[in-house]
Amino acid sequence: MRKILIYELKRLLWNRFFLGILLVLLFAGWQVLSGVTLLGVAHTAPFSPWSFGDYLRRMLPLLWIGALFFLTRFTSGGAQRVAVLTDATPVPPRRYAGVRSAAALLATALLCLACLAEALGFYALYFGGEVLGGLWAPALFVLLPVLVFALGTAWRLGQKRPWLVFAWMALPLLLSALPLPAELGLWNGTLFSEYPLRLGTLDPAFSLPGQAVAMQGAFLGAGLAALALPFWVARR
Repeated sequence: MRKILIYELKRLLWNRFFLGILLVLLFAGWQVLSGVTLLGVAHTAPFSPWSFGDYLRRMLPLLWIGALFFLTRFTSGGAQRVAVLTDATPVPPRRYAGVRSAAALLATALLCLACLAEALGFYALYFGGEVLGGLWAPALFVLLPVLVFALGTAWRLGQKRPWLVFAWMALPLLLSALPLPAELGLWNGTLFSEYPLRLGTLDPAFSLPGQAVAMQGAFLGAGLAALALPFWVARR
C-alpha cells in the first residue's frame, strides 16, 4: 500500500497544477502579509495569534480550492472509468479509496505547510524568531477542521457527480460575502476582525468563543465521517 500511496502522491504533486496553485498561494500570501497582516488586525500586533489567524482565514479559500482540485484527479469521469480496472486488482476497493484519500490529505497538508512557512519566514524577517511561539493554536483551529471537511464532503459529492466538486469550490467565497452568525465568523472574517475588540483590552490574549470552537469541531467531525463512511458501510 505504501507504493500505491507514493504513486498517487506523485500524481498529485508532479504536475503543472500543483506548481501553479503553489505559486498563486505564495504570491497571494505575501500580498496579505505585507498589505494586511503587517498593519495588525483589530488593533493587535502583526505577529499576534489574532493577526496570524486572520492571515490564514484569508488564505483558506485558495487552500480549499487547491484541496478540491486534488480530488478532481480521482473523481473525474476519466478517473471513474479507470476505477473499473483498479477494482479488478487484488487490492480491496475501499483500501484503494483510502490510499487516495490519504494522498489528497498529504498533498493538501503540503500546501498548508507552504502557507505556514511563508508566514513564519515573513515574521522572522521583520520581527525575529522570538515572536513565532504560540501560533500553532490558530493554525490548527483554522486549517484542520475546514480542510478535512472540504476533502470529505467533496469526495462524497464527486462520487455522485464529478461536476459537484467544482461547484463546491465556490462555498468559501460565497460564505465570505454573507452576514453569518458569530459561530461562523471564521468564514467571513468577523471572528478575527471583530471578536478581539469585544474583549475590552488592547491586544488581548488569544482565546476563542466556545460556539466557534464547537462549530469547528462539528466541521472536523463531519469531514472525518464523510471520509470514513465507505469503510464503515463496507464492514457492515
